Amino acid sequence: MFTGIVEELGEVVAIENLGDSSRFRLRGPLVTEDAKHGDSIAVNGVCLTVVDTADGEFTADVMAETLNRSSLGALAAGSRVNLERPMALGGRLGGHLVQGHVDGTGTLVERIPGEHWEIVKIALPAALSRYVVEKGSITVDGVSLTVVDAADDYFTISLIPTTLALTTLGLKKAGDPVNLEVDVLAKYVERLLGRGSAAGADLRDLDEIKEMDR
Repeated sequence: MFTGIVEELGEVVAIENLGDSSRFRLRGPLVTEDAKHGDSIAVNGVCLTVVDTADGEFTADVMAETLNRSSLGALAAGSRVNLERPMALGGRLGGHLVQGHVDGTGTLVERIPGEHWEIVKIALPAALSRYVVEKGSITVDGVSLTVVDAADDYFTISLIPTTLALTTLGLKKAGDPVNLEVDVLAKYVERLLGRGSAAGADLRDLDEIKEMDR
């Protein structure tokens, strides 16, 4: 579990194509200082498992499913990436609850500079729009952000100087893909409400059958 508060702006050192998967080698001295085999590190919001670490770098195997559902497949040696270690129990939750399980990719549409910040417009898949609400939380390339405006096919976010300077969101340009993870609580609520309605319908049907038997 992560918080969406990026710890380090890392870099892709090398990518080895393994056919149906890829092995990434990434540089991140901060996030690897206490990392070991089997630990998790979020890379642009994607939870990856550490294979090994050495000299401030770590390797991770990325399966075809992850490459197909995220923007990691578009990375190359030299690409900058957002890195975050899992949250520690008992620590402060600075952003919101983030799983590192990407729901889909969006596209940066427009950057609107302000005096001290930028408004960024991002197009998103229609299937995800129902989970995005004004003033709600969303994770963009692993960064926990508050939604400014929410529409059927896009949303906007406001980026402060710190976010622009310390994450890849300051480097993105129009047309670039971004990883999106919506608030998992919204998905659970939707699922539970759907099951609740179905369960209620089953109980009503059972009551009707009992009435007919009488």
